[in-house]
Amino acid sequence: MADVGEVLMSVLSTIRVPKPGDRVHKDECALSFSSPESEGGLYVCMNSFLGFGSQYVDRHHARTGQRAYFHITRTRKTKEDDNNSGSGHPPKKKPTRLAIGIEGGFDVEQEQYEEDVKVVILPDRQEVTSEDLGTMPDVVRERVSLSMAGIMAADSVSHTLQVQQWDGEVRQESRHAADLKQLDNGVKIPPSGWRCDVCDLQENIWMNLTDGKVLCGRRYFDGSGGNNHALLHFQETGYPLAVKLGTITPDGADVYSYDEDDMVLDSKLPEHLAHFGINMMTMEKTERTMTELEIAVNQRVGEWEVIQESGTTLRPMFGPGLTGMKNLGNSCYLNSVMQVLFTVPDFQSKYVSNIDKIIDEAPSDPTQDFKTQGDQIGIAPQMFKALVGRGHPEFSTNRQQDAQEFLLHFINMVERNCRSGSNPSEAFRFLVEERIVCQQSQKAKYTQRVDYIVQLPVPMDQATNTGEGLMGYSEAERRREEGDSSAPTVRAQIPFTACMAALSEPEILTDFWSSAVQTKTTATKTTRFASFPDHLVIQIKKFTFGLDWVPKKLDVSIDVPDTLDLSALLATGQQPGEELLPEVAPPPLMTPDVEVKGILGSHGNEEDDSLYSPLLSPVLDDSTVSQLCEMGFPLEACRKAVYYTGNTGIDAAMNWIMSHMDDPDFAAPLVLPGCSSGAGTTPTESLSEEHLATIVSMGFSRDQATKALRATSNVLDRAVDWIFSHLDDLESMDVSEGGRSAAESEGGRDPPPGPRVRDGPGKYELFAFISHMGTSTMCGHYVCHIKKDQQWVIFNDQKVCASEKPPKDLGYLYFYRRVAE
Repeated sequence: MADVGEVLMSVLSTIRVPKPGDRVHKDECALSFSSPESEGGLYVCMNSFLGFGSQYVDRHHARTGQRAYFHITRTRKTKEDDNNSGSGHPPKKKPTRLAIGIEGGFDVEQEQYEEDVKVVILPDRQEVTSEDLGTMPDVVRERVSLSMAGIMAADSVSHTLQVQQWDGEVRQESRHAADLKQLDNGVKIPPSGWRCDVCDLQENIWMNLTDGKVLCGRRYFDGSGGNNHALLHFQETGYPLAVKLGTITPDGADVYSYDEDDMVLDSKLPEHLAHFGINMMTMEKTERTMTELEIAVNQRVGEWEVIQESGTTLRPMFGPGLTGMKNLGNSCYLNSVMQVLFTVPDFQSKYVSNIDKIIDEAPSDPTQDFKTQGDQIGIAPQMFKALVGRGHPEFSTNRQQDAQEFLLHFINMVERNCRSGSNPSEAFRFLVEERIVCQQSQKAKYTQRVDYIVQLPVPMDQATNTGEGLMGYSEAERRREEGDSSAPTVRAQIPFTACMAALSEPEILTDFWSSAVQTKTTATKTTRFASFPDHLVIQIKKFTFGLDWVPKKLDVSIDVPDTLDLSALLATGQQPGEELLPEVAPPPLMTPDVEVKGILGSHGNEEDDSLYSPLLSPVLDDSTVSQLCEMGFPLEACRKAVYYTGNTGIDAAMNWIMSHMDDPDFAAPLVLPGCSSGAGTTPTESLSEEHLATIVSMGFSRDQATKALRATSNVLDRAVDWIFSHLDDLESMDVSEGGRSAAESEGGRDPPPGPRVRDGPGKYELFAFISHMGTSTMCGHYVCHIKKDQQWVIFNDQKVCASEKPPKDLGYLYFYRRVAE
């Protein structure tokens, strides 16, 4: 074996010193979840700074010829028992601060490690320690020492992605505090007995620090709180700062900046309060601070302990398919979804069974490859989270997210990355048939669309404990808001059959424009399954809006069954003797002073202008659009809502928004009927080859994909939605080999044209469910339960245990698989 010093000299040109901007992967293997704590440690390439576990470093050496690797191993230190604790485990302190990982906050265990580092040269695995370098030539010692020190000092990529601690109470000085304008209007505020000047509410009362106006605060997600009068006052006046009156003490108070949209510090608060006759030094706290309210929410016993099975001793489980995933800072939604997806055979065969092929075909930087990172299911998925969230305004952050939205986002990424070969998302894909019947003409219209999730409504009026339970639930909520920790947890009990009935019952459309009678009339819409997927996902619509359009979460218990038969919801298609509605678009709204003209379309001619695009300007009620925008909806969605409801008012527009929030083109610009192209586009404009390939991969022909993209201004999401809404129009066109034959359809049914969907009996069994704890999808915690070999297992981030009492009635997303007949 050659002398190690000579070997180092021969590979010295491949050893680099990390520079600012280099991505150093020293915490996680690029091809697995191996880390320095894993058996064999982690090998960091001293040229590319990619990390590899002991089982993959030889593969990287053989592929690249790289020989020098920086080897890191970490061994966990044993914890010393607390001498003051009889059991060695001191009692957990109740959190007093809205924070994670710092004194007074929610406790996060920090492990301590001993670290060992050295240089390893492949293929003979010759080792070089820092001490060994002292005997080597200066040029070798200097270069290798600098490289080792640089790797050790560099922030790892995972460190920049992971939240080590979070403090929700760290507040910044408001930019308005120093020069806040205060009106000399003679207003003096008493030290107690405050009421909202508008609604007389006596809780959650805020005083504006500019004019002394006393008003109620915002309404919370669960419907409690105020009536938004303090916020409305800011919108009318622009006065930015308000103080919560019941929180004033000699030490400070809650101050909110509406302009900065955050809790802030006001260094001149005593002076600002004295202006309105309030002596801060004599005030006492009479209401819980915003921090205390949020801590109370995060400690809510009823839902959190039941879902996490906190009251029982759970037996840890280990082995294949039983590996937990670390929480990277509000990543429990990702952990829960991925644990469930990788119990589905399609995802296992795509990303696990083909592991050798995937790794052999991985690019030079596998951390940026979707297939490679999708293969990784293990300990701490920093690279995977960074990749799937890249470019997304929400999933790229460390904020909590909606598991249902992430599931759809991930399925969309799978669709885009599986243009050839097997596509595991087909396991969830199914077709929905919508039948609309005009009540005046009794003529019908049939459309089909693709979907991946069944959204199940929750009919609160069908609760079985109405007489006692709902009153008890309301009373318990009121007592909890008042700080009564002994208040019981009471929730509405909704039969699953009532939810299914609400899904299948006809929906009344009051503003339906009927092409048969050429005017708006009433219609009924019925939704049925045009195909049954191999795996069915059901979302319980717990997050909804109250009568005042304030978002809230429904605290309900639903007796979700272990087996499900949806055969009765199979679509039947056009009935014998049933007439269809003519395919005529409704007339667009237009300004009275604009002459209705047409411009020659690509298929029109001077004698027949039926395909002309009208040059019309829609007249929209600006006040209605403004009201919708103030609720937080996108401008273009608000414009479409007002347009498609014919300027009939805020209620109709809001109903339209609620019915179309999940549309792919919800926030896309308004395109008038008859205008198949957006401004500046023509049917002959070049189309994106990437968009064409994506649609073709879903089972459509290139001609069909071209037609869809031209009809939607070359916008992919709108084109996919368009193509599934115009399947009848595409029947005359060639369907690609993705379409099914009649022989392949269950029971000889005619296959839906176009998309590649699987079909079979509509009988299912429950195999997993994801539960959410908290008052909003933007906060709280997710866990999942998965049935493994007839044993329910709870996956609570990295904790994996046998489930004793799986709370199937409190789930948010339910996963069923088809029962083979």
